[in-house]
Amino acid sequence: MRLPAAYFFLFAGASSAAAQAPQERYAVMASAERMGHLHVTRSGTRVETDFRVDNNGRGPKIKETWQLGADGLPRELVLSGSTTYGSPAKESFHWRDGRAEWRSLNDHGSAPAARPGAYLPIDASPYYLALYLPALLAAPERTLPAWPSGSLRAERVRDVPLGGRQRPATVWALWGLDLKPEFILADSSGGWMGSLSSWYVVVPEDLAKESEALGKLAVSLEAELLGRLTQRLAHRWEQPVRVRNVRVLDPATGALSDPTTVVTYGGRITAIAPDLGKSDSGVVIEGEGGTLLPGLFDLHAHYGTWEGPLDLAAGVTTVRDMGNTDAQLDVTLRGVESGALMGPSVMRSGFIEGRSEFAARDGFVADSLAAALEAVRWSAARGYHQVKLYNSLPPDWVAPIAREAHRLGLRVAGHVPAFSSSPRVVRDGYDEITHINQLLLSFLIDTDKEDTRTPFRFTALGLRTAQLSLQDPRFQQLVAEMRQRGVAHDPTIATFQSLLLARPGAVTVVDSAWLNHVPAPVQRSRKVALLDIKPGEDAVYRASSQKLRDALKLLFDRGIRLVPGTDDTPGLMLHSELEEWQRAGIPPRDILRLATLGAAEHLGLAHEVGAIARGRRADLMLVPGDPTRDVAVLRQARMVMKDGVVYFPDEIHSAIGVRPFGRRPAVREAVASTR
Repeated sequence: MRLPAAYFFLFAGASSAAAQAPQERYAVMASAERMGHLHVTRSGTRVETDFRVDNNGRGPKIKETWQLGADGLPRELVLSGSTTYGSPAKESFHWRDGRAEWRSLNDHGSAPAARPGAYLPIDASPYYLALYLPALLAAPERTLPAWPSGSLRAERVRDVPLGGRQRPATVWALWGLDLKPEFILADSSGGWMGSLSSWYVVVPEDLAKESEALGKLAVSLEAELLGRLTQRLAHRWEQPVRVRNVRVLDPATGALSDPTTVVTYGGRITAIAPDLGKSDSGVVIEGEGGTLLPGLFDLHAHYGTWEGPLDLAAGVTTVRDMGNTDAQLDVTLRGVESGALMGPSVMRSGFIEGRSEFAARDGFVADSLAAALEAVRWSAARGYHQVKLYNSLPPDWVAPIAREAHRLGLRVAGHVPAFSSSPRVVRDGYDEITHINQLLLSFLIDTDKEDTRTPFRFTALGLRTAQLSLQDPRFQQLVAEMRQRGVAHDPTIATFQSLLLARPGAVTVVDSAWLNHVPAPVQRSRKVALLDIKPGEDAVYRASSQKLRDALKLLFDRGIRLVPGTDDTPGLMLHSELEEWQRAGIPPRDILRLATLGAAEHLGLAHEVGAIARGRRADLMLVPGDPTRDVAVLRQARMVMKDGVVYFPDEIHSAIGVRPFGRRPAVREAVASTR
């Protein structure tokens, strides 16, 4: 339904008066560096915002105009601008005469509403929460109904001093917006003072110098809330745990065993034999003829505290972090390693970027080759698995960085720096190329002139990949050289299919199996066009999508090691990645090998994990049916074991607002032997 034309004229003459009103100015900070701003102008019951983020060549640019009622709650919204990847954003909302109505480029709808609630925009500045906060904190059980659906709930977490204790604030956790809590700061009267997370913070400009400390605080608060959940959902038994009547996957061959029992104790696999299921002592988990396979790997994560539940619920027991705020990740991993926080084992990458206006703000942003080499040594001294190189790094730095990394026993992976090429980085010492677009762009663009530090690296993929000949001698030479040098590839193809196939209001093939299981705001946020796809370009983008699959299959057929990763919603998108490999034509048995034993070999962990054998770590997942026929079965995980600790995915999903995909198995805890 269309909003009345008069509604849009309501704001037509407001800008000049608002421009003269006092302005609230907030800084958007990441890793102690400014990456954007939020400016807010209030004029009576009118609120205007200007929100802009520039990070890694992308970020939202949004302007909003809100009209408030006499009670201070929003009655109307007009929003416009562009999203993180550059697609247009346009959204409106109003509440009038007992009815809420909304319209965006992706959806529209209405709902009866006797009183104002909280409208949750798809693309908005974080300031919209400021407009609902006083009412939310005053509401029964601190809960407001939300539109288009769901509810918004606030939980008081901690009081904190800001500005040298001159400005007391309270941290509130908001539930119902995402798959994890969102933290905001409020003053004693419920006034919004900013938002914080482990990735970025939004604070008044005069408090920007405190952003790093607030990021660390966010990590601490995330751990505090997840610690409570872990105490409730981690099942630890002092007795042996028997998983009986299961077929065990041998990832090396893809074969399934006859029905048997697998016993774990002390975090290790202690026995595999069919008659062990007859014991009356210990804990027995009924497999019901399902498949027991090693825990999965996600080799492209940017790990945060609340990724842990999603990973474990999906059977992911090992991840590789590909770039992070290192000091904050230290805190999280101490909690995981101690068992206080549920989560997978994490292998770490040192993130090295070059200084430019497009630089990403993770890890090290190097101003010189000497600084980049020092970052390599810093990473090696801390036992990191590898260094990851990024877009703004000068191409001539790659070879000396790779030599130093290899001298110290580190691998080298990453993006192809702007104005370099995938063949060059292979020759300069890369052990792995990250992302399928980074691998292919060199054959689609003029690498001397076209800059891949902007969203161009995504639009060029969509507009030009369809015309790429996989028989191009240059591409064939690259593949041959990768095979000769043992260079691996981390395609993250599912997240690129999200980019190329996302259309307003539609569900992409990589989201279709899980999207209706997650909270409404997450569903809505995934039904948007991420790129600014012009009329008439749809068929080209879809043809490019298929060419990505063709390229992936060619790499597999030529013996290039493929490693599974997400760079997207943890757990849920790891399954989508493997399903996309299957759509590309890679056999399920090979996919399972690459996602378990192959990934373990790649990380140098095959002596510990990646297969089910006596003495290996008890990192396991139980699924119904036969995943060697269809990897989609992995979504229905019934039990996951990490270092011998048992988790039930349905319990985890229910606790974080996700509708479960499967049911837990029967568990019988027998009386322990007194012998």
